[in-house]
Amino acid sequence: MPGLATAILHAASSGGGAVEEATGGIFGVISDWAIEIMGTIGAPGAGIAVALENLFPPIPSEIILPLAGLAAHQGKFSVIEAIIWTTIGSVVGAYALYWLGRWLGHNRMVWLARKIPLVDAADVVKTTNWFKKHGKKAVFFGRFLPIFRSLISIPAGIERMPALQFGLLTLAGSAIWNTVFVMAGYLLGDSWEQILIYADALKYLVYALVGGAIVWFLVVKIRGRVHRGGHSA
Repeated sequence: MPGLATAILHAASSGGGAVEEATGGIFGVISDWAIEIMGTIGAPGAGIAVALENLFPPIPSEIILPLAGLAAHQGKFSVIEAIIWTTIGSVVGAYALYWLGRWLGHNRMVWLARKIPLVDAADVVKTTNWFKKHGKKAVFFGRFLPIFRSLISIPAGIERMPALQFGLLTLAGSAIWNTVFVMAGYLLGDSWEQILIYADALKYLVYALVGGAIVWFLVVKIRGRVHRGGHSA
């Protein structure tokens, strides 16, 4: 299906700064490969690219999904095929990380976490208890967030969330996320890149929140150790 590959690559190259940022730089080779495979084998290619996006977050689903919608808009395959295959890809990629988490196991991850500077046993217990309480919501809503969309599968496996439950939550969340972006590309057609404005805003918001949480954690830990050191003196 070389005609589709050419059309997709042309759309990406003419999509403006947001597209150039997502498909250029150090991630350019990965993104171009994802676009090429979708163009070569059609809707299943989009599914493969999305599955790999779960394993390698630098592959931007915010590019792949609207481009799958654009291809459907051009009549290369149906929009239903695009949604089904990308959702299959999301579930397959998520399960790969889930089983990695199961293989690592809770005890091994606790041991590794304790080797991280400023992390102690209490932090591990708090994190484990939080996931036991909010794990279902985290897996479902995590599918809507960059970074977490991939990473949330690992703690689900580590804490041995039932595999069927994990799959259903992942399926539901991924189906919603994928449908929104595929339909955006389908409805916007050649103007599909407009969706990247909102995707970038969400991405940078998540980055800011993660950065803020890391800074807060470091400040609390350092102040606590300084405080304990002062008392011991």
